[in-house]
Amino acid sequence: MAERQDLKARTKAFALDVARKIDELPKSLASDILAKLLLRCATAVGANYRAACRAQTKAVFLAKLAVVIEESDECMYWLELLHELGKLPEEVFQRLHHEADELTAIFVASRKTGLSNAQKKPG
Repeated sequence: MAERQDLKARTKAFALDVARKIDELPKSLASDILAKLLLRCATAVGANYRAACRAQTKAVFLAKLAVVIEESDECMYWLELLHELGKLPEEVFQRLHHEADELTAIFVASRKTGLSNAQKKPG
């Protein structure tokens, strides 16, 4: 249960960090559009993880985790585009990309464990 609380806090901190850095981006059509896409998926990571924690069944939990994985991976893509366009400083890019990558890895491992446990037969 403590791990779930830690991940709730961590995903929320990630979303807030992304939101703060987006506000610092130089204004341009590309950065505005990419920033909105990044903010949408960065906030969706935590929102969908919270929904997974409230899931009524194991199947719903695993399905929600799949969405969390998609969103955290998508964050890396938008971060990469912003960085390669020269809109995101190297240090900021490295930190946010690393966190998105770690979150993705954590949720992939959790989902694999959940799928493995769901396939085990009692007895």
